[in-house]
Amino acid sequence: MNWKQAIKDYQHYMKIERGLSDNSIFAYSKDLTKLADYLSEFDSAITPMSIQKENLQQFIYELAKVVNPRSQARIISGLKGFFNYLIFEDYRKDNPMDLIESPKIGRKLPDTLSFDEIDNLISKIDLSKAEGERNRAILETLYGCGLRVSELINLKLSNLYFDEGFIQVTGKGNKQRFVPIGPMTIKYVNIYKNQMRTHMPIAIGHEDFLFLNRRGKQLTRAMIFTIIKRLAEKAGLQKNISPHTFRHSFATHLLEGGADLRAIQQMLGHESITTTEVYMHVNRKYLSDVLVMHHPRQKIND
Repeated sequence: MNWKQAIKDYQHYMKIERGLSDNSIFAYSKDLTKLADYLSEFDSAITPMSIQKENLQQFIYELAKVVNPRSQARIISGLKGFFNYLIFEDYRKDNPMDLIESPKIGRKLPDTLSFDEIDNLISKIDLSKAEGERNRAILETLYGCGLRVSELINLKLSNLYFDEGFIQVTGKGNKQRFVPIGPMTIKYVNIYKNQMRTHMPIAIGHEDFLFLNRRGKQLTRAMIFTIIKRLAEKAGLQKNISPHTFRHSFATHLLEGGADLRAIQQMLGHESITTTEVYMHVNRKYLSDVLVMHHPRQKIND
């Protein structure tokens, strides 16, 4: 089996067996194609079944010259997954990546916005334009529910359970979860949904998607990024923000407000509590205050 066929089969496995998103499948496939292209320059006879640790070490050595340690670690992790798949399918008996270590990288703390910064961003939305109410509802939903951008653009009318105070979202691996939605977010979504969206021409096949573009079609990830970047420029915000910044801010502000980490984990749809724990490192001053306020030995008597 050559590299082209192996990558194609692996794509099918990632989609059907693992339920990965199209973006994840594209990223893993791109990394494997880089490896295949690299090998073709030296020895086209090396196949996914015959490649050895030494070949992969040389590839990663060359890779380290052009990508940062974080990207390098991601590619190494992806390659390990690919060879584990080959073992699972009985194409190989071993994983040549087993003894190859990822570079040491520090934990990257997420960027966050203060409540005032978020308020300022939303205030820059031009509500006199047709898309204004939609953009406000988008930002309120990102921040109010802590959604990933993919979860936002795939949110459907049939996923809204406003009477119960929840929305249903489809996260990574096509896993569905219910996320609480507050009265203010419901208010702005309803304004867009009932006053603006009902007057739009909606394209066939897009009738159930909540957020639509001017042609009545589902919004893209790129469009959400563009909306946020333009608002940041209007607000004079110097931070480099993205849709994910609102998700980080959602989790950080909940934690600072006293929310339980396990509850935040469920709302964010994190499989592991370790992923959620990154927010414990965002505001060390807050953690210090919590210790003084709540630990019986640390309270200072007036």
